[in-house]
Amino acid sequence: MANHELALGHGQNPELALRQNPELALRQSEHDFIQDHGLGHLGHSHDLGLGHPHDHDLVLGHPHDHDHDLGLGHHTMTMATNWCSATTTTGGTPNLDHQLSLEQTHELALSDLSQAPLAVAPVIQSRTMVVSPEFQLAVGQEFPDVMSCRRAIRNTAIACHFEIQTVKSDKTRFTAKCAAEACPWRIHAAKLPGVPTFSIRTINDTHSCIGINHLGHQQASVQWVASTVEERLRKNPQCKPKEILEEIHKAHGITLSYKQAWRGKERIMAAVRGSFEEGYRLLPEYCRQVEKTNPGSIARVYGNSDDNCFQRLFISFNASIYGFVNACRPLIGLDRTLLKNKYLGTLLLATGFDGDGALFPLAFGVVDEETDENWVWFLSELHELLEKNTENMPRLTILSDRRKGIVDGVEFNFPTAFHGYCMRHVSETFKKEFNNAVLVNLLWEAAHALTVIEFETKLLEIEDTSPEAVVWIRHLPPRLWATAYFEGTRYGHLTANITDSLNSWILDASSLPIVQMMECIRRQLMTWFNERREASMQWTTILVPTAERRVQEAIERARGYQVARANEAEFEVISSHEGTNIVDIRNRCCLCRGWQLYGVPCAHGVAALLSCRQNVHRYTESCFTVATYRKTYSQTIHPIPDRTLWNETSDQDQAQENKVSVIINPPKSLRPPGRPRKKRLRAEDRGRVKRVVHCSRCNQTGHFRTTCAAPI
Repeated sequence: MANHELALGHGQNPELALRQNPELALRQSEHDFIQDHGLGHLGHSHDLGLGHPHDHDLVLGHPHDHDHDLGLGHHTMTMATNWCSATTTTGGTPNLDHQLSLEQTHELALSDLSQAPLAVAPVIQSRTMVVSPEFQLAVGQEFPDVMSCRRAIRNTAIACHFEIQTVKSDKTRFTAKCAAEACPWRIHAAKLPGVPTFSIRTINDTHSCIGINHLGHQQASVQWVASTVEERLRKNPQCKPKEILEEIHKAHGITLSYKQAWRGKERIMAAVRGSFEEGYRLLPEYCRQVEKTNPGSIARVYGNSDDNCFQRLFISFNASIYGFVNACRPLIGLDRTLLKNKYLGTLLLATGFDGDGALFPLAFGVVDEETDENWVWFLSELHELLEKNTENMPRLTILSDRRKGIVDGVEFNFPTAFHGYCMRHVSETFKKEFNNAVLVNLLWEAAHALTVIEFETKLLEIEDTSPEAVVWIRHLPPRLWATAYFEGTRYGHLTANITDSLNSWILDASSLPIVQMMECIRRQLMTWFNERREASMQWTTILVPTAERRVQEAIERARGYQVARANEAEFEVISSHEGTNIVDIRNRCCLCRGWQLYGVPCAHGVAALLSCRQNVHRYTESCFTVATYRKTYSQTIHPIPDRTLWNETSDQDQAQENKVSVIINPPKSLRPPGRPRKKRLRAEDRGRVKRVVHCSRCNQTGHFRTTCAAPI
């Protein structure tokens, strides 16, 4: 095949060629016209500016130019100029009657576009001379071993945009040739006697091929990707596969699949952070390090009695235990998130809420799978934790999705606790049945209603819109979710939306090996405790910011109320738009139920307190004071040494060696192939109409450029 046929795309559809490069397609038509009109004596490649042995580099472009993706260089104008020059030289000038102007040729080419057959134009990556000494191969060049030799040859092939085919490879010899048909390029290396060193014996570095006719490269394996971006990933582990693809394309001029970049990154990260299997093996020692560096913490790992495969892990830091028992509200939320690592599993979470309303992680459990039995185990560990660190077990309020395992675990371990639904789960289920935003909003308003009258009023509004929705709600006991009927104290918290609140970092941690994941969680907690402790030192108010704002709003509203005093404790607060409410400041309650439900005086309570010159701040729950908040974060979560130092145990640690000697194997569950989902699918996203995507290469809908199957 002639060089000009390779450059222009032999047998391609002129219409397709014109869309890709109009100038090049027109020049092809000009060339065909010359041949058809008896100007064949000008048909040699040098007449078109392609005859010089180095001209194909100019026509096809430098491998680092962006134009090489289409097999066209930025010097294509040279070809047109050379052609025009060839047709006007005195040595081979044809008859003037047979010459056509450039404009006439263009018109003729355009008139023939619709009659040409459809064909696919090859995409050429031009092979160029190696400039960098790093990729120069020479006879006598030596390598430490056969792998180094093969790696050097592979890198040279990628840099020069040609593919190699292995002819022979064993412990003493390695022979490879250019994969292009009839190309003479060939190399042979052999092992030196008595040493593992390999030396290049012969090499024919002459190519007769132009380059490879696709955008990828056969030798660009996952291992090559890993070694290419290793330094960058070590500096920036958050580098995304898409950025890796862009860097490789810019540096080497080849296009790889997303999967290759993702697998290459995973290989490097496994070398940096350790393998998933090693993570399970290190768990017993990690638990000992947690208890050693953070005295009072609880860290336990359990394996299957038959094969020691991982089953359960429970960790709670002493700083979290102390803060919850001594300063937090007796309110616990239970939630879980599925792990995205190689062996899957589920992360169970138990969190409290600090005085300012922020989540306060208390305990973490990792199980091989989410089952009722594992939830009962997790709650039994949580009960033992609280029982060991408090004289009187507080009467807890627990929020969850009330699945069977959680209900059984709460009833067995916390029989006196108030166990309610997390409203997020109720709302999600309700939205699946009735996909109506107005109904969902009314459901939330009914859940927030403080009195039975307000609750029933909201249900009547729902019934006006959908009688079926009210029937659905009536089947759900209101004492388990509605504020007006709930017997426990939730302080305004209706959800235990833990994983959504921690979504920014918990999902990233869930794809790491188990020890790395727990270390990521520990570092985040350590940072939170320090930041919140330092922030609270700057507060000059009596109450935490959220409670202070609530009190100030109540004071503003209280100015419009009339107050009548019955005795030293009871007051009658009258409002023109709210009617009359009875307030008892001794028992800290109001007929509106706002004071007792939120722990902060409502507007009616504030009006009564101000009328008798009482300090409003003294009548709030102690958990809302700045002093208690500082106590919540008074303890420190200490760092854990690097795992390379874990084996340096002292004499005092020898007594625990039997505990550490247990080997934990990975669980038997494996993640199915494919890239795991990184973003949690939120309830509001379910049922949403997907947007239409367009391919930037073929302009068709339904797929992206990376998955386009249209011919190049």
